[in-house]
Amino acid sequence: MTLNIRTPRGLEIAKRLAAMSDIVIENFSSRVMQKWGLGYAELRQLRPDMIYVSMAGFGHIGRNHHYTTMGPSAQALSGQTFLSGLPGQPPAGWGWSYLDDTGGMYGVMCALTALRHRNATGQGQHVDLSQMTMGITLTGAAFLDRTVNGRPARREGYPPGNRAVWPGAPLLNNYRGPTVAPHNAYRTQGGGYNDWCVIACFSDHEWQNLVGVMGSPTWATDAKFTTLSERIQHQEELDQGIEHWTQTLEKYALTETCQAAGVRAMAVQSAEDRVEHDPQLRARGFYAELDHPLLGRRKIQGIPFKLSRSPAEIYWPAPLIGQHTRAVLEELLGLSVQDIRDGYADGTLWPTGMPMYPYIEEALA
Repeated sequence: MTLNIRTPRGLEIAKRLAAMSDIVIENFSSRVMQKWGLGYAELRQLRPDMIYVSMAGFGHIGRNHHYTTMGPSAQALSGQTFLSGLPGQPPAGWGWSYLDDTGGMYGVMCALTALRHRNATGQGQHVDLSQMTMGITLTGAAFLDRTVNGRPARREGYPPGNRAVWPGAPLLNNYRGPTVAPHNAYRTQGGGYNDWCVIACFSDHEWQNLVGVMGSPTWATDAKFTTLSERIQHQEELDQGIEHWTQTLEKYALTETCQAAGVRAMAVQSAEDRVEHDPQLRARGFYAELDHPLLGRRKIQGIPFKLSRSPAEIYWPAPLIGQHTRAVLEELLGLSVQDIRDGYADGTLWPTGMPMYPYIEEALA
C-alpha cells in the first residue's frame, strides 16, 4: 500500500496499523522515524509487545548513527570494496549491492528470533541492525589475517579470479597463501566471453586425478608438478598446460568429465546459463513461472532451500506499488470505500497531481 505519513491522517493510519502488528520493520537512518513520531519508544506505547526492527546503515547507537548510506557506500566502509579489484588498480567494489540482500537475511533472522522470545516471555523488543556492520561479517578472511597472522589484508598481489598467486608476487602476499594449485578459471571450447570453467585441486591426489582426466600428457607428469609447492612455483606453466586441454572441451562436458574423476570443476555460468540451461536448478524447481499483471508470464527466482515437512512455494508475483491499499484499509482498519477515495483525493494515499495507475483506478471503481 501507499501512504503519506507527512499528513496528519496518514500518520494516524500508520499508527493504527502498527498497533495491530506483531512486527514493524523500517530501514530509514536513525533519526527519521523518531522525527515522525513513529520510533520504537512511541509505537511501543500503542503495543507493548511489539517487535520493532530497524535496519539503518549505521544502526541506532554510536557516534555516526545518523549517517545515511546506500548498499555500495556501506560496502566501502565495511572493507569489501578495498578487497575487490586487480593489483595496482583502484578498488573495484562488487557488481551488486550484496549488503541489501545480506541486510534482508539478517533482518529475517533477527525478527524471527525476537518473535520466538516474545512468544516465550510476552516481551517485545527493538532490533537494531547496521548495514555497514553486517558487511564486515563478509570479510572474515581479512579479519583473521589481521588478528591471527598479524598482517594487513592487501590487494597488491591478490590473485585475479581464482589464481592462487599473482605472477611475480611473493608467495605469501596474497589472499589465500600458497594453499591450492591449480586454482583458476580456464577457457573452454568456443573461446567466447562465456566459455570458461573453474578447476581447483586441493591435494596432490586430486591433481593426479586431473592428470589422468587430461590423458596424462607428458608436461603434466613432470616432477616439477608433483607437489603443491612445486606447482605453486611453476603455476604459470601449469595453467597454460591445463588451458590447452580445457579448450578442447565444451564447459559442461568438461565439468561432467572432471566430476566423474573426483576433480572439483564447474562451468562458469552467466545469467542465461543459470535461468535457461542449468539442469540442477531445473530439477530443484528453483525458477518458477508466474503471471505478472504488467509483464505477463515470467520466470521468477524461487526458494533456495527444501523443507521436507512444510514445502515452501511462491504462488504470486511481488505486489505492485499501491496494489493492495484498498484491501489493507478495508480489511484491517474497516475504512469505507468513500474514506479511501477521499484519501486518494487529498494526498493521503497517493501524491496529489500524479496520475493513478490503471490497477488502482480499477480497485476504486
